[in-house]
Amino acid sequence: MVIRIILAWLVTAGAVLAQGDTRLMILHDHGNPVVSEMVELTIRGEYDLTVSLEDMQFPNSPDYDWIQIARDDWHKDRVNGRLLQIFERRIALFPRRDGAIQVGPISHKLTYVQNNGQRAETTVTAAPITLGVRPFPANTPPLSASRLVLTDELSAEPGRLKKDEILTRRVTIEAVGALAHHLPARPDLSEPWLILFSQPETRETVLTEAGPVARVVWEWQLRPRTGEPAILHAQAFPWFDTDNRQVEVAPLKPIPFGFAGFGSNFGASDQVAWRNWPLAALALGGGMAASLGLMLHGQGLLPVAAIRTRLRRLLPGPHARAMRRAADAGDLAALRDAADRHLRWRGQPAPPILADLDRQLYAPDPPPGFDARRWLAAFSRTLRRG
Repeated sequence: MVIRIILAWLVTAGAVLAQGDTRLMILHDHGNPVVSEMVELTIRGEYDLTVSLEDMQFPNSPDYDWIQIARDDWHKDRVNGRLLQIFERRIALFPRRDGAIQVGPISHKLTYVQNNGQRAETTVTAAPITLGVRPFPANTPPLSASRLVLTDELSAEPGRLKKDEILTRRVTIEAVGALAHHLPARPDLSEPWLILFSQPETRETVLTEAGPVARVVWEWQLRPRTGEPAILHAQAFPWFDTDNRQVEVAPLKPIPFGFAGFGSNFGASDQVAWRNWPLAALALGGGMAASLGLMLHGQGLLPVAAIRTRLRRLLPGPHARAMRRAADAGDLAALRDAADRHLRWRGQPAPPILADLDRQLYAPDPPPGFDARRWLAAFSRTLRRG
């Protein structure tokens, strides 16, 4: 009986000693980050145990984002002369707001082997830490990184495009020490003089030896509506350089657009056809008669430009034949070009139906069953109603 009591006491004493000789800590590399700046945490456990199973859940919070950046590391090391089992987990934490942010407490559930070969469980808890987060030093969406690279690639020289040539622009941003959703939103490149189709963006976070790398890729297909020189406006993306501790700017430079040899009159053949059109005189006479009422409508005469625009909207136009030829041949690029020149000749904005043709030209997977002749008939009806 006495022997049993002694053995039971020894087992209990051993368990208490094992459970008490453990430590879990939250270590961090610096304590005054700005909003969105990566803080590397190390969750370190020092256990005088033979651990067989473990479970640790890093706490979520509305105050920060986080990602584990390496596999858990289990190894043995001497601490104060004692050989202990060491556990380390590396976490990258990104504050969402400024002020005091608490991280933890964190609990580590352990199943370990006792001296008698039996398994037992214990939970070790790390005390919470507090980070003093500073406001982001710019009045822009916060983006912090130790290094940021912006690459702007063009498939051709934008100032010397050939007729019907489509320019592909591909922009890639990579930021070391950031998450994908920290990167800026896709910029709006739309301009009244530009036909534009945007490919779906690619956005991801890749784990590397240097830490998490955020990457976003934007791609557009661009084509000027006319050959007149124009400039696509610049864009700027401010970001906080965590190495030199100052705000930098990643620029998208302006792009000059234009056709090579602009002024040679791409639509010369259409203009010749218009001049030789047998019905031109009849149509012009009817148009002028109808325009008299417009000129006398309201208070006085209309400006010359307005008269010319209204007169042209009564006529078939010099580009009708080119549109029909392109539709009959199924040449969508030529059809789009002729339709665009027809709209400019009429002084009329692009109707919504033009987007159907653009989708066929620029979409990576255009809808099947597009009928160019049927589209042209609907396009012409839309213009007559307008």
